[in-house]
Amino acid sequence: MILAIVLVIAAAVGLIMVLGLAVSRSLQISGRSSSEKIEAIDVEAFRNLVDPLQNDYLRCRLSPAAFREVQRKRLRAAADYIRVAAHNATMLVVIGQAALATSDPTTAEAARQLVEDGLLLRRNATLALMKIYLALAWPSAALTASPILEGYERLSGSAMLLGRLQNPAVPVRISTVL
Repeated sequence: MILAIVLVIAAAVGLIMVLGLAVSRSLQISGRSSSEKIEAIDVEAFRNLVDPLQNDYLRCRLSPAAFREVQRKRLRAAADYIRVAAHNATMLVVIGQAALATSDPTTAEAARQLVEDGLLLRRNATLALMKIYLALAWPSAALTASPILEGYERLSGSAMLLGRLQNPAVPVRISTVL
């Protein structure tokens, strides 16, 4: 009995260490190539994909086996959207960090807000991806992606504000539907 408890505790500690390492590595921003581009995200399609009402509808209309298969595909697609959002957040954090050195206080504040929003979105994206990978094992579990959607919309607004402040003639848009 004691051996089982020790093994469970050791496994839990190991899992926490691995997750901590994964989160810390994903939050590190290395020198990114300037050739990397921000990818547009169809926010409405993503919102529809993670909508709990859509899940309920599919659950009622499909057999349990068919629902699990469809839900796994939806979870994989959601993971793809979240990865793109995290990538965009990384690129915008780099842009925001570069803009922090400006002498204009309004632009510097917009850059600081962009960096904060980007880092928060990256953290939430990492956590959401972990939840998705767990949900792939139990596809009937509900996925809550509202922090990602809200964070992405806030990040988009921060990026547009900074872009307008830095260069008012060039439109900035990181999602296809906002």
